[in-house]
Amino acid sequence: MPRPEPPTIRIDTSVSNASPPPSPTLVKPGDGHLSLESPSGDRRPSSASSDFSNMSSQPTLSPSEVLKQALEDENPGLLEGSQYKVSPKQLGLLNHHEQQALYILYELGGLDGLQDKLQCSIETGLSSDSDFSERKRIYDTNVLPDRKSKPLWKLMLLALSDKMLILLSVAAVISFALGMYESFGTPPKYDKAGNEEPKVDWIEGVAILVAVVVVVSVGALNDWQKELQFAKLNKRKDDREVKVIRSGKTCSISVYDILAGDVMLIEPGDMVPVDGVYINGHGLRCDESAATGETDALKKTPCNEAMAAVEKEAGSSSIHAVDPFILSGSKVLEGFGTFLVVAVGPNSANGKTMMDLRSDEGEEATPLQGKLNVIAETIAKWGGGASVLLFFVLLFRFLGELPSNHQTPTEKGEQFLNYLIIAVTLIAVAVPEGLPLAVTLALAFATKRMLRDNNLVRVLKSCETMGNATTICSDKTGTLTQNKMTVVEGTIGLDTSFSAKVGVSADDSAEKNSEFKSSVTAIGEIQSRISPLIKTILSQSIYYNTTAFEDESSSEIFIGSKTESALLNFARNYLAMGPLASERSDMKMTQLFPFDSAKKCMGVAVELPDPSNPGQTFVRAFVKGASEIVLAQASSAIVVNSDLSPGVVVMTDADGVVYTEMDSEHKEYVANLITSYAEKSLRTIGLVYRDFPSWPPAGFELSDDDPKQIKNFSDLTCDMRWVGLVGIMDPLREGVVEAVKDCQRAGVVVRMVTGDNIVTAKAIATDCGIYTGGVVMQGPEFRAMDAKERDAMIPKLQVLARSSPQDKRLLVQRLKKMGETVAVTGDGTNDAPALTMADVGFSMGIAGTEVAKEASDIILMDDNFTSIIKALLWGRAVNDAVKKFLQFQVTVNITAVLLTFVSAVESSDGESVMTAVQLLWVNLIMDTFAALALATDPPTRSMLDRPPSPKNEGMITLTMWKMMIGQAIFQLAATFTLHFAGQKIWGIDDDDSRGLQRMSSVVFNSFVWMQFFNMFVNRRLDNKLNFLEGISHNYFFMAIAAIMCGGQVLIMFVGGNAFSIVRITGVDWAVSLIIGALSIPVGIFLRLCVPDSFAYRVYRPFGITFRFVWGWLVRIVLFFWPFKKKSKSKDEENEDYVPRSPGGTSIYGNYEWNPAIEKVREDLIFIKTIRGGRANELKFKPRKIYQHWKASRSSVSGIASPDRAGAPSALATAMRKRSGSSLGAMAMVPSIVGGAVAGWSPIEKPENAAATEETNDGLLSPTSAAKHGRKVSFSDSSMTSGRTAESGSDKS
Repeated sequence: MPRPEPPTIRIDTSVSNASPPPSPTLVKPGDGHLSLESPSGDRRPSSASSDFSNMSSQPTLSPSEVLKQALEDENPGLLEGSQYKVSPKQLGLLNHHEQQALYILYELGGLDGLQDKLQCSIETGLSSDSDFSERKRIYDTNVLPDRKSKPLWKLMLLALSDKMLILLSVAAVISFALGMYESFGTPPKYDKAGNEEPKVDWIEGVAILVAVVVVVSVGALNDWQKELQFAKLNKRKDDREVKVIRSGKTCSISVYDILAGDVMLIEPGDMVPVDGVYINGHGLRCDESAATGETDALKKTPCNEAMAAVEKEAGSSSIHAVDPFILSGSKVLEGFGTFLVVAVGPNSANGKTMMDLRSDEGEEATPLQGKLNVIAETIAKWGGGASVLLFFVLLFRFLGELPSNHQTPTEKGEQFLNYLIIAVTLIAVAVPEGLPLAVTLALAFATKRMLRDNNLVRVLKSCETMGNATTICSDKTGTLTQNKMTVVEGTIGLDTSFSAKVGVSADDSAEKNSEFKSSVTAIGEIQSRISPLIKTILSQSIYYNTTAFEDESSSEIFIGSKTESALLNFARNYLAMGPLASERSDMKMTQLFPFDSAKKCMGVAVELPDPSNPGQTFVRAFVKGASEIVLAQASSAIVVNSDLSPGVVVMTDADGVVYTEMDSEHKEYVANLITSYAEKSLRTIGLVYRDFPSWPPAGFELSDDDPKQIKNFSDLTCDMRWVGLVGIMDPLREGVVEAVKDCQRAGVVVRMVTGDNIVTAKAIATDCGIYTGGVVMQGPEFRAMDAKERDAMIPKLQVLARSSPQDKRLLVQRLKKMGETVAVTGDGTNDAPALTMADVGFSMGIAGTEVAKEASDIILMDDNFTSIIKALLWGRAVNDAVKKFLQFQVTVNITAVLLTFVSAVESSDGESVMTAVQLLWVNLIMDTFAALALATDPPTRSMLDRPPSPKNEGMITLTMWKMMIGQAIFQLAATFTLHFAGQKIWGIDDDDSRGLQRMSSVVFNSFVWMQFFNMFVNRRLDNKLNFLEGISHNYFFMAIAAIMCGGQVLIMFVGGNAFSIVRITGVDWAVSLIIGALSIPVGIFLRLCVPDSFAYRVYRPFGITFRFVWGWLVRIVLFFWPFKKKSKSKDEENEDYVPRSPGGTSIYGNYEWNPAIEKVREDLIFIKTIRGGRANELKFKPRKIYQHWKASRSSVSGIASPDRAGAPSALATAMRKRSGSSLGAMAMVPSIVGGAVAGWSPIEKPENAAATEETNDGLLSPTSAAKHGRKVSFSDSSMTSGRTAESGSDKS
């Protein structure tokens, strides 16, 4: 046949520097070009559609010219000196439109050409002994390049971008400059004794700068380490085993080890990791919606058939139906087959998309982080309000004393600057940046430790959600059982039984009132008890009808379904089956029916030689599956030994098989057999077959896609012949009974949801302790119930047998509607909907399909139910760790803010009891160190002694309030006593400056030790006294405690002028430590002697009063607030609102993204990166990125270009926030006051000046605003979330 002339291809050559080069566009002869907008046939729309806007001006290229151009665009010398004859970019052309790719594949020579160019074989694959270094150099590996992480210096720069740290640094620099001037530019000063005072005024400025550097460095190091940990976990998450053919043998390798030229096997449930060309298989259909947006299942055509279609129908429209290309990122829905790998890693279609959509921005907070953001924002506002009030109180007093203040202008400026530094430092202390840091550390620590416990966390929020799970819907096989299946009993035909236990009949109960008297023999002697013909039928029913394969290099000889492996081991050990490959070598498969969890069975049609007609063939269809379902399909049964049942009418078919018709009595007999096996917790599998003279059988409805195959599997499953029944034992996993008891002890209801027989399911549920007398139901009955009946029954449901994936999904849906937090296990492709719907989805790492793993939140690496208990414990540990730190943080916040405020206002010179440097050290202790210590507590078994927390429960419980307020009262009382009465207690005179400094040092030392010992008290959240439980296992806590202790001792001995302290005596040390250690007995007293009910009665009136006053204050402020927000639509008020075009695509700015690309983009979101919890990360309640960008546009001149994902970067968004704030006002006041104390006077702005000039933040300057009659307001954007994010506060 002459070689067909391929159609010409048009390619846009006007685009300069295009990388990758634009996709060539097919031109059908006589029909003009094929537009990228062409309907139906083009199921892979190119992302470069904008490059083809002017198609008429583009030159035409033939496929050979396109390949030549792709080679020219390749890196020079890539193929020089190598044995390979095709470049990665040339192979990349196969990722575009089918029709284009078809002709390019044809130009490459089809499979034969690819074999030659890639130096591989589609029969034997790559050679295992080959050196793959050259292949990897040219075609890359199946690993995407590591995401470029932020360097440490950049993280430090981001941490330093905090407005408060910047303001504090500026104030420190000014303080340092004034101190240098005081030290070296003014005459020396003398004390009352005539001694010259040391010139150390500059030290405080340096100390503040050093403290800022330490805070920034610690935060940046934490972030850097966190990014490394999650990058490592993310890489582990994507790893899995796949099946390839190498050196002619099927073997399992890591997905990262796939190379171009490999021959890979795929089956239902697989996620395709690479691009390839389909070699052969049966009924292969793929879901490519993740790659193309096309939701229909696409039928794949073997490459050789596709090339034949190209030769026959070149240029015709029917060529659209031919698709031999396997796309990475697609899911295998039906069938199985092999394909030749042509592109891996960044060269594959999915790899290119993932690389394009990589983004460090737009990451979502977990639910726990969202709750803490609200708490942190509230604390920050109150602390910030206290600091602003303190500053203005001190400022007004300073201004009022100016007429009588005879200090030099420099001294006045220094005094004012001290007020500013104290106020700003108080904000730094009040803002609880350690809260989000604690969540991040707890999650990072938990996910790393959970991996050791065989829980691979894919979705971070599932870790914390699992801690409050109220019900678990668990599979049976492999999760509760070992998934080490062995055939131990069975019955062949109706009359011959075998058992692994010689002398034990599997069917005594079944034989009662039955005409069959089956003999029971040892399983090892079964081969001698059946005829060769029956043995052949039984063996073929097993090794023909299987998708497992043999791998001699593995510890388990058969790789695949555990049920199929058990049957194959039975056939090999007891039916003399040879190597699986040789037994199947002459197999001529005509159609495959993959296992379907809805049908509970699978089948295969095989062409066999007809023994009664030499030279002729017939087709035998083998089916196996759930025994009672397969039994209903049978109308006859083989008879092994008719002598055992003399009353049975037997017949012989043309092949010599003796059989009998099955009536209701026969089926009842087999049903009793099934029940007797199931009562022994055996899994029962039925085997049947049916013969046809040809395929497809006459009268059967044929497939629309392939007229050589039948359409409905149900047409086949009637008039089958019963071959036999086998009972497969799957023993319970070790520790499952104890794990179920632990769940019940923790208030978590465990339900078994299985596809197995109801009798087997009930027996195993009883053994596990799941079934305790509740409801046992089958899936069809469950589906048939109406909503009211179902909701009334579900609380009592313990076992759901013979359930379909839809039943599981329906159960999860109803449980969630009832307010439950649901965890679900699943391993099949059809389990994906239930896994996605559940609050926490667990997939099986060993037996699970890739689709199930992609749909899950956590992967059980060992498929073990006991690992779920570990996930439950770690989830509770994460929630507890954050609450422990919150309890500690709020206590210090209350104490530090009130202590600083009261002491500074009371002091005649406005000095706080603690200096700025001392407060920064306290801030470092309570934020970073305490977060590290309390967020890393491992779980303890006692966590199982309490029920899960309700979804609507607040972060701070009544017990926590009791401890926080009680400890704060004690700390304030102790500190105020030392500060105000310490001078009298120690007998220090007013003239004794060193004694007064010593007294201040004792106050500082005591305050720090109170925090130190309170950290130990806060290790418990309940009213139990053993707060040291599990401390020996938390090396982080002990190390951090040692660092805090050593750091405080070091400061007290060598801190000196930097911390404004002096060395204290041994008695002073004893007083400090005793007062600090009193935190422990105070904690014991609060737990033992102050019941929660009493605390509630005491605190409730204060809480009501506070909420009433605060509510009215908020209303008043909002009423007079000058910047009114634009009202939102109901859709926009929804936090999940995303604008969409009429076609359903997401809209961001001027860009529209296909839902498939949007899905990939969302999948890339991993964890909210919080820079040590700096204040500017606390200002937002969780909102979609689009809403942030939309809200910020009004404050920016010009149009900001969104990133590739359609959202602006977090840094760019932060830069666009309005800077007019209370902090801005405080930063502006020094210039005004400085001018006043230096003798300057303000002058009126000239009339001709630009009166309406706007400041950089988009607001009118104070002068301009005043002239235009507008109010001037400095609203703290870092506290009010940039106007728009206040909607949550408005609603409250």
